[in-house]
Amino acid sequence: MDLDRLAYDAAPVGIVLSEDRVIRACNAEFAAMLGYGREALLGQSFRVLYGSQEEFERVRDIGLGPLQAAHVYSDERMMRRRDGSQVWCRFRAHALVPETPLARLVMTFAVISDSPPAALTPRERQVVGGLGRGLTSKEIARELGLSPRTVEDVRARLLKRFGVKNATELLGRLTYLAP
Repeated sequence: MDLDRLAYDAAPVGIVLSEDRVIRACNAEFAAMLGYGREALLGQSFRVLYGSQEEFERVRDIGLGPLQAAHVYSDERMMRRRDGSQVWCRFRAHALVPETPLARLVMTFAVISDSPPAALTPRERQVVGGLGRGLTSKEIARELGLSPRTVEDVRARLLKRFGVKNATELLGRLTYLAP
């Protein structure tokens, strides 16, 4: 086995190559973190890894703008395992065809936790995901179609709930919480 293939197969994060949101290649770590054999995922739409069609489309829509602008995107998201349970992952993508970003993407998925941190609401997870990508409250609000004040309210509640002073401390606390 050549060293490139060995590195791909043994990487401690899930690695995926997709074309038009269909899985064309993935390493063993990606399949294992989601409870599948690698062969079972090849040729599948990413839709099987989300709880609903709406969530699948929403995730696409949130990341599409940054992929078109910078050809890279990252966030934190919940993925659905084969058994229906969820895993919270740090996600990164790089568009290989800049003019049509979803045509071919290389993605990585790193497990943060086997469950949402401290039972965050979907809105809280969205705000935390934006904070994790270094976005301001205004940028998060624009991305989610909310007012900046709404995002600030969510952020303030999270800071108070977790007893931290700023977004950096919040992200650190959430990343290392045990499920």
